[in-house]
Amino acid sequence: MRIIVLTGAGVSAESGLKTFRDENGLWEGHDVMEVASPQGWSKNRELVLDFYNQRRKQALHAQPNRAHELIASLEKTHEVHVITQNVDNLHEKAGSTQVLHLHGQLFQSRSTVDESLIYEMEGWQLQIGDKCEKGSQLRPNIVWFGESVPLMEEAIRLVEQADIFIVVGTSLQVYPAAGLVHYTPQNAPIYVIDPKKPKMEGSARVHFIEMNATTGMEEVLKLF
Repeated sequence: MRIIVLTGAGVSAESGLKTFRDENGLWEGHDVMEVASPQGWSKNRELVLDFYNQRRKQALHAQPNRAHELIASLEKTHEVHVITQNVDNLHEKAGSTQVLHLHGQLFQSRSTVDESLIYEMEGWQLQIGDKCEKGSQLRPNIVWFGESVPLMEEAIRLVEQADIFIVVGTSLQVYPAAGLVHYTPQNAPIYVIDPKKPKMEGSARVHFIEMNATTGMEEVLKLF
């Protein structure tokens, strides 16, 4: 059985990470457009680099929570692919082996002149003057607001092959990721886990579980 799991900020939140903006439009005290947009990067590279340095420093000490572990445990008996909107590496730390990061990865940098040049980061700091092999400044390998999502087509192909689709910790309000639910096969059940019921069309195959990520995953696993 092929299980596709789409995860969002609600999963990482239980590990103490804020991976998306608060309701007031701020992200760790910053306007998101200042630290997560091409315009913000052009305006103040130092601010953007420092912002992600702090996120990286925080993530280094974060540990997977029970929800991450339950998702990883599905691999013992099923083919599982995780599509995550989160940029941390907690799914990998928990043992998931097939993880697609739609919005980029916090512990990677990439060239500002060649998007194909991506580098793994060992530490948490990326500074002005850190350059790619072509001599351009490195930036966080994060998909910012206003940028295309390069892995979207791959994510769609995975969802189209799902026997079961599980959505955990995302309000399904951030596009294009939220649109993935529309690519599920007609006979594939959909389980949506979130304390606040997302605004989406319901049907006989959509099951809403209004719980946090860990408790909701425990409920879903009882069905398998």
